[in-house]
Amino acid sequence: MTLSRFAPVRVITSMDRQLELQLVRRLQAGDPDAFDAVHGAFNVRLYNFLVRLTNRRDVAEDLLEETWLRLVGHARRLRADTRLAPWLFTVARRLYVSYCRARLLEESHAGDLIGLWPSGSPGPSPLAAAEASEAQRRIATALGSLPVPYREALLLVAVDGLQPSEAADVCGVTAEAMRQRLSRARALLARRPTDGERPRLVSLNEVST
Repeated sequence: MTLSRFAPVRVITSMDRQLELQLVRRLQAGDPDAFDAVHGAFNVRLYNFLVRLTNRRDVAEDLLEETWLRLVGHARRLRADTRLAPWLFTVARRLYVSYCRARLLEESHAGDLIGLWPSGSPGPSPLAAAEASEAQRRIATALGSLPVPYREALLLVAVDGLQPSEAADVCGVTAEAMRQRLSRARALLARRPTDGERPRLVSLNEVST
């Protein structure tokens, strides 16, 4: 089955649990309409997560396509009680980790790597040029400059609407570790100046705009 990269107008950040369980059963049965429904519900969310995580649209598109291929390949083996959002974001994040590890092997100069735990600030995100408003551009830049553990924590919880416990499962850490990452991420954003301005508090509501 071929999945397109269409982007639905409305991004769904929550799904009725009964509907979700029905979709899982249909995925297990190989129902192509179920794949289309899941793709329509999560494609934009996954892409936004990956493009903000990688700071590269081309890489995000490749990882997104591979994420959907993984769902196609594993659909019949899904647990009956699978929660689709954590499952999909876990796959997407693992693919990103694998991509980073591959880059580590390919590059000869560590300073030029896209590392999992960068100590400095990456260059301006390609998203910045596409943001519709100045406020969104500043938020995207601030998010893009966070170390990956804190960036992905905010993206999963504040932007993609996962529960902290679900985000902890996605990242393979304890719930307490995730709470600490979220707290640290908020603190880093609160202290980070933007375009010569004095440091100001960036709320989670603003981050998820």
